[in-house]
Amino acid sequence: MMENKQTLNLDKIFQWFKEGEKKRDDWLIGTEHEKFLFKKNDFKRLGYEDLNGIKTILNRIAEEEDWKKINEGNNLIGLKHKSGSSISLEPGGQFELSGAPLRNLHMTCNEAGLHLNLMRKISNELDFVMLGLGFDPISKRDQINWMPKNRYEIMKNHMPKVGNRGIDMMIRTCTIQVNLDYSDEMDMVKKFKTSLALQPIATALFSNSPFIEGKISNYSSLRAYTWTDTDSKRSGFPDIVFSKDFGYEAWTEYLLSVPMYFVYDKGTYHNAAGKSFAKFMNGKLDGFEGKFPTISDWEDHVTVAFPEVRLKQYLEMRGADGGPWNRICALPAFWVGLLYDEKSLDEAFHVAKKFMNVSLLEESRISAAKFGLNGIIGSSKIINVAKDLLNISYEGLKRRNFKDINGVSETQFLDPLLNMLENQETAADELVRKFNGVWEKDISKIFTKNN
Repeated sequence: MMENKQTLNLDKIFQWFKEGEKKRDDWLIGTEHEKFLFKKNDFKRLGYEDLNGIKTILNRIAEEEDWKKINEGNNLIGLKHKSGSSISLEPGGQFELSGAPLRNLHMTCNEAGLHLNLMRKISNELDFVMLGLGFDPISKRDQINWMPKNRYEIMKNHMPKVGNRGIDMMIRTCTIQVNLDYSDEMDMVKKFKTSLALQPIATALFSNSPFIEGKISNYSSLRAYTWTDTDSKRSGFPDIVFSKDFGYEAWTEYLLSVPMYFVYDKGTYHNAAGKSFAKFMNGKLDGFEGKFPTISDWEDHVTVAFPEVRLKQYLEMRGADGGPWNRICALPAFWVGLLYDEKSLDEAFHVAKKFMNVSLLEESRISAAKFGLNGIIGSSKIINVAKDLLNISYEGLKRRNFKDINGVSETQFLDPLLNMLENQETAADELVRKFNGVWEKDISKIFTKNN
């Protein structure tokens, strides 16, 4: 909420990032995953007010234990669980579970499994189908209903002014994301540089969106390609991350260069699209002269930057397509194995060093989006780098030595990726093979044969 005097300054912002630091023994794993919901009878995306639609599903979940409703005005827009997890709505009604911060991969994978089991039960009750993919395989833009969230209306109107695919990103894409901790500024910098330079590898490994409007799109990850033409000022690979003096101060400088979307005050989102947060800090924001932001306004602003890795009070890995349960477990496993073990982080940083160039990464992101594991990063084949990284990740998870009740380590969650490399076939490759083969080019089979 805005204030009438200046209370937010750069030092307080730097301190905010510093407050995210955690001792190694306190590092946690937060997994977020989105899914598309379709009507079972005609495979149209569920709308908010539809019979047995999004609002009904949220109300039904709220009947389960320990869920608290989140409203915007008169609209139910999300749920919060006492465990710390929450359910929110993406602009086109994509359902997102933001998992609680948990100690190990067994716990985060169990959480995802419980959520998907609940959603399956409700889907049978209310006749809808869930799909874990990176891009809606069937719907056209004008067939998708927007969720009643005011901030989305602001973004919807601004997106076409700054890119050609922003609307697609908002309503036709889904992702899996993992949020990871850092111990201090130096640790954050090393993890940020490493993970940003390696995001195209994750994009290739998790490529799972080869279709558009019922046809093959010629991209393994149409989601990743969509992001290349949304808004260059707030997405992609910020070159400041690879600067020698990168840290909280430099990251703040980048975020202040990202245009605003809104100012949230007294329950209302006010349109500030394209305006400067730095001016806001000085009380000179157009339309809000004499008003100053709080740390809460800063926290809101950080969420409107969309780079491939984002620093809040933790690091977010943002380069992967949505997918089924085993991929929801594999994505955090991949990054935890690389970044949460000291030896693995050193080795991953060594691999990543030769890719720490923004123009190279932009090219490799498109290559990964188009060709998946057959893409190129710099002078290397993505599949070869992926093999090296999976070996590093595997050893890192082994050294972490978190075992389940059966004595099995976290390395089990890498199995889908290891099998993929062995078969040299991504999820996208498998879908295209089925589409051209047993599905006989009937995209509706994806709803019945792929679950």
